[in-house]
Amino acid sequence: MSNHQNEIKNTAMSFLEVQNVSKIYQAGREHVSAVNGITSQVMQGEFISVTGPSGSGKSTLLSILGGLNHPTEGKLLVDGIDVYELSVEQRADFRREYLGFVFQSFQLIPYLTVAENVLLPLTVSSHSNSEQKEMALSILEKVGLTHKTRRLPDELSGGEQQRVAIARALINQPPIILADEPTGNLDSATSEEIMKLFQALNSEGITMIMVTHNPDNIRYARRCISLRDGKLVN
Repeated sequence: MSNHQNEIKNTAMSFLEVQNVSKIYQAGREHVSAVNGITSQVMQGEFISVTGPSGSGKSTLLSILGGLNHPTEGKLLVDGIDVYELSVEQRADFRREYLGFVFQSFQLIPYLTVAENVLLPLTVSSHSNSEQKEMALSILEKVGLTHKTRRLPDELSGGEQQRVAIARALINQPPIILADEPTGNLDSATSEEIMKLFQALNSEGITMIMVTHNPDNIRYARRCISLRDGKLVN
């Protein structure tokens, strides 16, 4: 597995490839095709929005891209790595090295401080405590929360909680951020702040893949792909 911790290159190259990916669930005697034969490529440093009606397969596709949901058919290649050929342990290492996740519901631990929540992905880490503290402060500065490191989640606004979640996603310096309806619980003004933060992260070379139903969010992406009935429609 290559070390992405080196400077992220901005040269256009195929970084993530989905090759004829399908996901079929069994519901009783019926088979439901959530994702149906999708083939697509993502270049390094792209900002892609994934849209489509409810039930179109957006979140299923994102979970496959995140190494969390083994496809029924097809391959996922990231930086040349065949993700679903990895063992469970190797896939966990892959997620830790390559991916940061941002969800609609923030998923912060309520009894941990802002700094402690951000440091959670470093629980298994070779970094010293002082190095981890410096990393957390650096990331929190990037998202504008250095003044609230000791606050608990319920002492923060919704936008601030999402910024903590984004900082947590960034702490391992992943080259890819996967976001699932990241502004779904936020008002329009706060949503715009979060999207501008995503845009700034993308300008630094991070590849962004965002599932959204919000048309205001789509304009921040460089490319939009749409799903319907588990298939690409553009």
